[in-house]
Amino acid sequence: MSSAPRSRLSLYLDLVRWNRPAGWLVLVWPTLVALWVAADGFPGWHLLTVFVLGTVLMRSAGCCINDVADRDFDRHVKRTTQRPVTAGLVSVKEALGLGAVLALVSLGLVLTTNSVAVWWSVPAVAFTILYPFTKRFFAMPQAFLGIAFNFGILIAFAAVLRQVPSTAWLLWLANMFLVLAYDTEYAMVDRDDDLKIGMKTSAITLGRFDVAAIMLFFALCWGLTVWALSCERLGWPLYLGQAGAAAQMAWHYSLIRDRTREGCFRAFSKSHWIGASFFAGVALGYALR
Repeated sequence: MSSAPRSRLSLYLDLVRWNRPAGWLVLVWPTLVALWVAADGFPGWHLLTVFVLGTVLMRSAGCCINDVADRDFDRHVKRTTQRPVTAGLVSVKEALGLGAVLALVSLGLVLTTNSVAVWWSVPAVAFTILYPFTKRFFAMPQAFLGIAFNFGILIAFAAVLRQVPSTAWLLWLANMFLVLAYDTEYAMVDRDDDLKIGMKTSAITLGRFDVAAIMLFFALCWGLTVWALSCERLGWPLYLGQAGAAAQMAWHYSLIRDRTREGCFRAFSKSHWIGASFFAGVALGYALR
């Protein structure tokens, strides 16, 4: 017996990866760190709501755009053959329409802050749209993804301070290396399929140095984050958060060293806890300061 047809809502939720929160959690924790640092503590419920919802919405919009751009490639990759656009369950027009609505709602949230934050959101949208196409020609598209993902940090500082200071750029660079680390782990899952279809990823470019590079990226992320936060006088909670992040980075090595699909995917799916550890240290540090 054939299964009952799925509702549009069910397909749309699948399209935006609603059942895979790791994709937006890796974005929200660094953004919240930026908000707390910029505001010198709790930023208020308005900004917290704007940036949490905006992050979820923009990540969802990015999924719509990515699946449309990659629909001809995804049917050749084991992990992505059943994505709604690739499987023909959601049309290109529907996916783009949903992505546009989500992006517009996210922009509406930013409009409730200030003009500086709004202006920074413009290149954020542009990089989100362009990222899926970089996998055709750029050897390290994960770096481009890092740029797109990290705009939340810059917009958070702009929303609070109406400027983007050097601390924001240090956090931006730190998170760039974190994106390179966890998205290379993600790329390692699909490396065999990507080689067959000619897709470019950091896992392919780095070759046998992939694991070593990931651990270097983690180390650079950790060091730059510590540097950026060292002047905030957050005491032992910050050190505890930093220790927790370092322990998780070391644990990732045990997951990826054998380069199995299962191990690499588990590492990626748990990578948001690194950002959560940094944020916990920052939030508790400000609360107790």
